[in-house]
This record gives sequence, C-alpha cells and structure tokens, in this order.
Amino acid sequence: MSWWTRIARALRGERLNRELDEEMEAHMADAVQAGCDPEEVRRRFGSQLRHREASRDHKVAAWLDALRADSVFGWRQLWKNRVASGAAIVSLALAMGACTAAFRLLDALVLRPLPIAAPERLYLLTSRGFDPGGSFRTSDSSAYPLFQRLRAVAKDQAELISVSYAERREVTYRSDDEMERANWQFVSGWMFSSFGLKPALGRLLTENDDQKPGGHPVAVLSHSYWVRRFGGDAGVLGQRFRMGNDSYEVVGVAPASFHGTETGIAPDIYVPSMMNPAVVRKDSSWFRTLVHLKEGVRPEPVVERLRGPFQAFQEERAKGFGGSMPPQMISNFLNQTLLIEEAGTGRSAVQQSYAEALWALGALVVLVLLIACVNVANLMTVQAAARSREMAVRVSIGAGRRRLVQLVLVESAWLALLAACLGAVFAWWSAPFVVSLIATPDNMVSLHLPVDWRVFAFGAALLFCVVLLFGTLPAWRASAVKPVSALKGGEPHSRRRLMHGLIAAQVAFCVLVLFVAGLFATTLDRVSHRPVGFTPERLLVVHAVTRQPLPLAAWNQAAEQLQQLPGVESVAQCGWSLLDGNGWNGFVFRQGLPVNNVLSYYLSVSPGWLGTMKIPLLAGRDFRPEDAFPGATIVNESFVRTYLGSESPLGKVFEKTQGSGGPLRFTIVGVVADTRYRNLREPLTPIAFVPRREVTDTTERPLASSTFIIRTASANPMALAQSVRQEIARAQPGLRVDTLRTQTAMIERWTIRERLLAILAAFFAGVALLLAGVGLFGVLNDTVSQRRREIGIRLAIGAPAQDVVRRVVQGTSVMVLLGAATGIAAGFGAARWLSALLFQVRPGEWPIYVAPTVAILLVALMAALRPALQAVRIDPAVTLRND
Repeated sequence: MSWWTRIARALRGERLNRELDEEMEAHMADAVQAGCDPEEVRRRFGSQLRHREASRDHKVAAWLDALRADSVFGWRQLWKNRVASGAAIVSLALAMGACTAAFRLLDALVLRPLPIAAPERLYLLTSRGFDPGGSFRTSDSSAYPLFQRLRAVAKDQAELISVSYAERREVTYRSDDEMERANWQFVSGWMFSSFGLKPALGRLLTENDDQKPGGHPVAVLSHSYWVRRFGGDAGVLGQRFRMGNDSYEVVGVAPASFHGTETGIAPDIYVPSMMNPAVVRKDSSWFRTLVHLKEGVRPEPVVERLRGPFQAFQEERAKGFGGSMPPQMISNFLNQTLLIEEAGTGRSAVQQSYAEALWALGALVVLVLLIACVNVANLMTVQAAARSREMAVRVSIGAGRRRLVQLVLVESAWLALLAACLGAVFAWWSAPFVVSLIATPDNMVSLHLPVDWRVFAFGAALLFCVVLLFGTLPAWRASAVKPVSALKGGEPHSRRRLMHGLIAAQVAFCVLVLFVAGLFATTLDRVSHRPVGFTPERLLVVHAVTRQPLPLAAWNQAAEQLQQLPGVESVAQCGWSLLDGNGWNGFVFRQGLPVNNVLSYYLSVSPGWLGTMKIPLLAGRDFRPEDAFPGATIVNESFVRTYLGSESPLGKVFEKTQGSGGPLRFTIVGVVADTRYRNLREPLTPIAFVPRREVTDTTERPLASSTFIIRTASANPMALAQSVRQEIARAQPGLRVDTLRTQTAMIERWTIRERLLAILAAFFAGVALLLAGVGLFGVLNDTVSQRRREIGIRLAIGAPAQDVVRRVVQGTSVMVLLGAATGIAAGFGAARWLSALLFQVRPGEWPIYVAPTVAILLVALMAALRPALQAVRIDPAVTLRND
C-alpha cells in the first residue's frame, strides 16, 4: 500500500469509510430492486471490506495525486513569475522573520515559565503605597529581618525565598592585578532545593549555608559562567576567589537550564544571603521575596496571613524615625499594603523596562506583516486575473470550485513556505541583535533565546495564518470565475474594487506604522536633548576602590598625580557621578521643623568639582580644603525655590535629620544652576552638595572608594583609559579602578530603550513604505495593462494626456487619501496606548501626523510615475490593431 494512502487514512479516517459503505449499500439495493435475490447479491458482491479498501485506495490516491499536481503546477507558476514571486517572498520573509524574532524576545522575557518545579506556584511579595517622595508606587524590595519573620509565619503553607538584585562586581581569582567583573547575586540557601534543581557539578547551596551572618563564604557558579570562564573544568571545585574583603570557595555549578529568577539578567555567581552585611539592618531593602506555595495552597490566604507581621514590622520601623521624617510621610509609610503577584516567568527590572517596549514592537511587526500580506494578496489577485481565461477553461471542462481554491491556495502555500524558510534565518539573526542593542557594559542584559518547540509551534501557526491572510481571498475570487464573461474578456469591476480596498488597508497600516515611528523618534529626541546642567563632553568618570579605607589625603594625592598626566585638564572627586542612578536623600528641617514634604538630594564633592563639571556658580563660593561634612553646603536653584522661597540663601542654616544621632546642620555658602541628579526622565530636584571631607568628633573619616571626574583635552576621553588605570594603581598600594566610563556614555544609558524603539520603528517604517510603494505600483501597473484598449481609444479620439493620467490614478488616489486618514486616526488611539513609552510628546503636534501623510503621498507619487508615463505613451494604432 502506498504512503499516499497511509497519509490519506490519517487525514480522512472514518468519514471516508462511511462514504464508501453507503455507496456499496446503494449498489446492492439497486440489484435487489432489479429482481435479484438479496443473498445472491451479497454472495456475488463478495467481501465488503475488500471492496471498501480497493475503492478507498482509488479515491485517496486521486485526491493526493491532484494535490501533487497542484504543487508542481504552483511551483512552475512561481518560477514563471519569478521576479514578482521573489519580491513577494522577500517582503513576506522580512515580515514573518520580524514576527518570529519579536515572539522569541517576548517569550524569553515575559512568556516562558522558569525551568523549575511547579513555576505556576511561584509568586512575589510586593508592597503598594506612597514612597517618601509622595509618589504612589509598588515596591518589590524588602529588609531581611522582615523576611525572617514572614518566613516563620508562612512555613507550613509556602517557602519564602530571598533573591537579591543582581549586581556587577569585581572578583579576584589570583591577584589584585587580575580583577574581573561578574554578575553577583545573594540567594537563600534553600532556593535550589525548593526549585527542585540538581547540580551540574559538585553541590548547590543548602539551608545550612544560610544560617549565620558571614558564616559560610561558599559560592555556586552558573553553568554558562563556568563554561565561559573556566571552559567547563571540573577542577573549579574548591577554588577560591575574593570579592571585597571576603574570600569564597566554589562548591558547585548550577544546572545548565537555570538562568536565575531575574529574567533578562543572568547571574554568574550565587552566594548565601547571610553573606550580605545588610542582613541585620531593618532599614535596608536589597532583595525580592519569592513565595513558592505548597501544593494545593492558594495565594490569597497566605498573603492575608502575612499582612499582620508586615504591619507590625512597619510600626516598629516608624518608631525609629523619630523626628527625621514629617508626620504625613510616616503616615504614608504605615499605610502600605502587602500584595502577592504571579512570578512564574520570573521578575526583573529588565522586564519592567522593556516588556512594554517589546509588545509595542510586536504590534509594529504585525502591522508590517499585514502590509506584506495585503501586498501579496494584491499580487495574487492580479495573477488570478491574468489567468482568468485559464480558470474559465478549467471550469468548462469540469473543474469544481473546490479544486480551483486548492490550486491557488497551494501556490500561496509555496510562497509562504519559502518566505518562512528565509524569515527563519532573519529571526535567528535579528533577535540576538536586538538584545545587543540593549546590553551595554553598564546595562547587563542576557536573554536565553532557545529554538525549541515553542518557536516552531509559533512559526507553524504564523505560516498557517499568513496563507489564510493573503491566499484565501484571491483563491475565492479566482474560483468564482464565470467562463462566458472571462472568455469574452469582460471588465472585472469587482476585482478592481477589491484591489482598491486592499490598497486603502495597506496605506492605513503603513501610515499607522509611520505615525508610531514618529512618536518614538520624537521621544528619543526629547529625552536625549534634555539639558543636564553641566558639560558632559570630554569627561572621564573613574570609580576607584581599595581593600582598606584610606584617608582623604591619600585620595587627594592620587587626584594630583592624575592631574599631571598629559591630556588632563582638571581632576575632581565625588561620591558618585551625576546621572549614575545612585541617590542619597532626606527631608530638610529648619529650627527643628520640616519645611515641607519634598525630599532633597545630597552629593559629596571636592573643591574644584563645580569647575571640572562646568556647573555655573551663581552666588557665593566654591568649597575650600578646610570645609567638612557636616557644615558648609552649596545648593542648587531648585533647593532655594523649594525650601527658602524669596529669602537670600547665602548664610542660611538648615538641618538634615538621620535615624540615629542628632540632626546634621548645614550652612549655605554657594548657589549653583540646576542639574539632573539620577536620570534624564525625572524633573529637576533640590540638591545640596556637601564637602567630600567628613569629620566626626574631630576625627576625619577614611574612604573605601571615591569617584574621580577627569576633564580631558581630547574629544575621546577613553584614549586616556590605560594611562589612568596605571597611574591610579601606582598612586597608593591596594588602590584599583573599579569602573571607568565616559560621562556621555552614562547619559546615553538612560536612552537605551528610547533608542531601541526609535531605531527599530524607523526600520519597520522604511519597510512599510517600501511595501506600500510596491503595492501601489503593482495596482497602477495592472490598471494600465487591463485598460490598455480603453486608453488607446481615448487617445485616438483626442483625449488630452492629463485626462488619461487622471483616469488611471483617480481611484487609487482616493484610496490612498482614505487610507492615510484612517491611519492617522488609528495613530491617535495608538498614542494613548503607548503613553508609558512616550516622553513629553503630544500626538497633536503637527510634524507627527503631517510627516507620515507627506511620506505616503510622495511614495504614491513615485509609484504612479511609471504607470502614468506608460499610459500616455500607448500607441492607439498598435493597440487597436493587436486587439
């Protein structure tokens, strides 16, 4: 029995059996009615099963043979029209590949469950309420003493797991000269066992490793880090490395399938939570609390049970605030609510920053896919019209409508299949490329992008949908051909209306893509050109650390040596650089009372820092070497407006309270212009700059780290990177560079998401314009071809050229304008949906909606140019003679 038959049996099954049995019963009934004996009829008829099998083989083989013939014919049609087919395949491949790449990214970031036991039972504890700045927000960070209480309460219903925010830190395996950076994460010792994970080598962390603060300096390496750093060497077990002042022993390697719970960030080293010095502090929130429910336990009763201990802990902390926080802020702090959220796909800052952006890109590529499908549908409609006589002949000799639909759908399937193969290559390359646009040395992003059954299933579903989108309508139209009309060459008005309708849809989708691309480009422009208040060009930011704290004089000596390097204009120090993301804040008090509920931010700087940063000094003076913290301070304009109003700021005194000890008193000695503090998106905040020198009870406090701000003479500050590293290492024993970046790169870090959206949206806008142009050209070219006789007659009787051109482009022009208006209207709706991704952008700004309209009109004009010239160059005599 042939394999075609076996396939058919699987496809048709019992339905075909019933049809054959009914047919045989009908034959026997006819014989009985003719006067034959029923038993004789059955005997002569023989085995019903044998006849059924023979008939089935014949019927199934015929159906599959027709499918094979249609496949061969479809391939020949593609080869015959290989230029048009190639263009259709490339446009579809680009759209399908982009869709698949978007799915891979979304699947890796927000859809794919973590490879752990029962990920559907993994949840995250969060708190919702007003923060000290008065903003309503949801926080997923927690303090370890609170975590210990909550874990004890929920022990019989769930396992609570602490997982810190991954950090990039310096680690040393041999000597200080061989420092390297790795992603570091503190986790509960029982995390691996709760997740049902087995080690790839050695052992994993256990609960015994996480009992006493600083008691078990052991570490587990991630599988990818083990392979990348050690080449998969089993001898890594027992090897020691140092991070800060602690020495750790490698005890095992995590399984290859586990990439952490922070989706988008792959930790390299896991260590017990108890190795973090902050485990004893109630005021330090540095990790997330995951809740792994036991089987059969619902999350609602668990979180309800935890709210009591959570509220008690908050009240204990509030008692320690004393007078360091205004009463309203304390009330806000106590009114926070404990919540529980699903975390089966992980939880990370990368998800929060990029998930919505990827969904937006996914919507854009779907629009591009629709444009491509409309384009190919128009192509198939044109080709079906050109083959109308062939279809009429097929109908005349007995071909059914089902067979004609199959014929066109098989050809569409060839197009989609070839496009899917080419698109798979594009998706394989483009998804990692998008990740590379996000990942920078300061923005550690790592997405696991496997090509598995999920990707293949999506690809198969996409292929099926694409065939339906662009193949069904042309196939149905081709199968509805009327032989008499087609053989006479009748005017296909309905087909032309269909093509014009598809053009309107194509233009609407294209304008919508252009509109959204304009929104993203405007957002990037507004964010990247925000004034920062200082001159970031030619600034090199160097964060240096030392194993043992050094007096300020030693750090000043290192700064003086850096000042002597060729190409260095000036050097200053600070706690951290502006726009670094770090923050130190507090409330401002005067005469023991809070001025208002607005937080002020603080930054310690050295004398000369204002000049190095080129921040204008508006009043007063700069810091002097003898100035110390607390004492003299320099404030910005926002500080004066927020806390002093119209008072003269110089000489004014204010206090900053702290959790323990008395208030810190400051005297304003200078006023500077406003600058951005943490990031580009936040508004200008009140800032008080304080001296780098800190004196407590007449004792100067040594520093374990400091940030050098170096203004270079060269436009490329990184040219001095190697010299700076060597000079800092020579300045003091044990002094090492931790990070070295340009200030410009630090600013650009805050525009990564906006840059990603703008670049990809511009690319898709270009593709959409190209596809729209190709589609418009195809329709106009077909219009000229189909109306060649009519145009020839009009020219023969003296019709002017402009009248001919108007008649050629009139219908299409109306559809272009209608589609453009529809796309702009849809764009305003899209702007509301994308509001969280936009910054200081109003959709009503005229360039945002005028630019897409002008672009599509220019493309339409270019697409119409050649068909219009072809129309006016038609020779009436030749055309009429040929007809």
